[in-house]
Amino acid sequence: MTEATRGVPVARTFTSSPVRDLLALANRPEVISFAGGLPAPELFDVDGLRAAFDQALSRRTLQYAPTEGDVDLRALVAARMTRRGLPTTAADLLVTTGSQQALALVVTALLEPGSVVAVEEPTYLAALQCFQLAGARVVPVAGDEHGVDPAALAEVVERERPGLLYLVPTFANPTGRTLDAGRRAAVAAVADRHGLWVVEDDPYGELRFRGEPVPPLASFSDRVLHLGSFSKIGAPGLRLGWLRAPEALLRTLVIVKQAADLHTSVLDQAAAAVYLGATDLDEHVRGLCAAYRERRDAMVAALPSTTPEGTRWTDPDGGMFVWLTLPGDVDTGELVGKALERDVAFVPGAAFYATTPDRSTMRLSFTTNTPDGIAEGMRRLATVLR
Repeated sequence: MTEATRGVPVARTFTSSPVRDLLALANRPEVISFAGGLPAPELFDVDGLRAAFDQALSRRTLQYAPTEGDVDLRALVAARMTRRGLPTTAADLLVTTGSQQALALVVTALLEPGSVVAVEEPTYLAALQCFQLAGARVVPVAGDEHGVDPAALAEVVERERPGLLYLVPTFANPTGRTLDAGRRAAVAAVADRHGLWVVEDDPYGELRFRGEPVPPLASFSDRVLHLGSFSKIGAPGLRLGWLRAPEALLRTLVIVKQAADLHTSVLDQAAAAVYLGATDLDEHVRGLCAAYRERRDAMVAALPSTTPEGTRWTDPDGGMFVWLTLPGDVDTGELVGKALERDVAFVPGAAFYATTPDRSTMRLSFTTNTPDGIAEGMRRLATVLR
């Protein structure tokens, strides 16, 4: 340390997302990528969104605006959430710059260094990064093919006293699993009993291909904060999300957002409000689900000939992901380089674990490739896995 730098704060070192790093490597046009959890760009409603922006553009939408968000957009989102089984008004919502910001605002408002956060394991990588950035201690809760185990959660809450539970209960990232209604009620009961805040991160809930919808976790308890997003049903480039919270906590979250960015893009919000008011979004989502169902089916059908005997995988009812566990003592982190050499990409599973990772796991996303592209990608992957 020199005299000039003595006393100057040293920037902390943070690790980047392995998924983002991998996407950079997999960005060559010849690579068939199952790595990123990206919506299919050819399914974006470009014409509808262009028309909405044309109509929304005005002096008003180029000006500063309230932190809470465009009131018309909040009303439209609230009505949509109410139809999905979660009674909501515009006053219950805060518009955010993507649902990732909504999570960051919750973490800022509720956690401090040393706070304990409980998560299902494996879980969403960027959520783990958010908790680690806040200096929180992350503890896992056991689950199975039906999602997090409420009995295991109760034990963790008694032992660790977490201040927050984070879940992606519908078509989870990375596993694709869905928490059933009975377990949702049980998780909500644990939260109510212990005064535990729960984050329900729900970017994939409308992308259901099979089975009946499950009530939102937030419909079971006022202790559940619901995060939604336009990214998977509209377009991620808009960076529009929303957060539903009780009034007292919402006031705090508005203040936290004011400190972060004053408000989310006024023009993007206004265009989204015009778009939602003029478009049959349900019909658009049905089109997405039909396309993604076909792609999921193509991937799942190819797995027996792609993977070694003894491999286990999820068969999700919706969402974007299939989760694999390979047999034996294998590290998928060592296989991804070989896969890239064969122009195919996936995400090793270790990064999705808060504690000791299962290195035999991997995540495949089926949304951004056509069935023919998936078939070819799986043939390439078979040369690595078998």
